[in-house]
Amino acid sequence: MPSAMKEIDLHGLNRYQAQIKIEAALKHVYGLYRIRLIHGYHHGDSLQKFIEENYSHDPRILRLERVSPGVSDLVLRELL
Repeated sequence: MPSAMKEIDLHGLNRYQAQIKIEAALKHVYGLYRIRLIHGYHHGDSLQKFIEENYSHDPRILRLERVSPGVSDLVLRELL
């Protein structure tokens, strides 16, 4: 059975590259309830800020959750 959560490792990517990976995942959300974005935090918070700025109010996303300093989840729907 496929997982209902997809993980995307964004380490080493710039904002544009990260956006391409995130948008590709958002196009294939069938069966997913969340997308876990591993952005890291040791080399700054640029990707974390980018994710918050661009996806916290996105209508495709129910909410944005901070799992840890280096991980954020895009919650697409509640898991029943």
